[in-house]
Amino acid sequence: MRSRTRLILALDVTEESKALRLAADTRDYVDAFKVNYPLVLARGMGVVEKLAKTGDVICDFKVADIPNTNRLIVDQVFRRHAKGVIVHGFVGEDSVRACVDATKGGDVFVVAEMSHPGAETWNAPIADDLARLAVTVGAAGIVAPATRPERVKHLRGIVGDRLILAPGAGGPDRGGRGLHHRRPCDLRRRQPEGRGREDHAGDRESGRSTSSSVTDRTRISVRR
Repeated sequence: MRSRTRLILALDVTEESKALRLAADTRDYVDAFKVNYPLVLARGMGVVEKLAKTGDVICDFKVADIPNTNRLIVDQVFRRHAKGVIVHGFVGEDSVRACVDATKGGDVFVVAEMSHPGAETWNAPIADDLARLAVTVGAAGIVAPATRPERVKHLRGIVGDRLILAPGAGGPDRGGRGLHHRRPCDLRRRQPEGRGREDHAGDRESGRSTSSSVTDRTRISVRR
């Protein structure tokens, strides 16, 4: 997955034409597009392949089944030219490892902690273990909540320089005032001050360790 703006656009829509139009309009301002079940159930997996012609696609399928079923699901994801897939870790190491083994060179992101309020009760207590599991199986990174930045910072200490996808920015539970209401040019201007379009290059030039800041190797997922 490319690394320029550290923004991922969540295409939480069900119309294929709208998803493709949004992707075309924002391709220069985001690192990837995230698709979920509503779009795929409405339009089929072919929409993933179409979006992949515009930019990198992450399938947010939160895969959570026995190892063989996980392998079959992930295989279909990467046959459609997606760059990454999001999976659940609570199903166990064998199921998550099956996902990693089926990627064909793509990226697997393990959900450590989700962004909605209910996750604080049931998900957060085991988030550390799920983050460690991601490291153990060789996943590309984890999912942690942009709605609770202190948790992202804490989980960064566990996963090191692996990628962290942080969904929840501009979500509907924020009173309709999120980044998802800004134009693409505004998204580009909202990069952290003093950092270039390539986050890692900026770290190398300043001599800072990639794991020294919560923003390093972190991608914010913006809803549309």
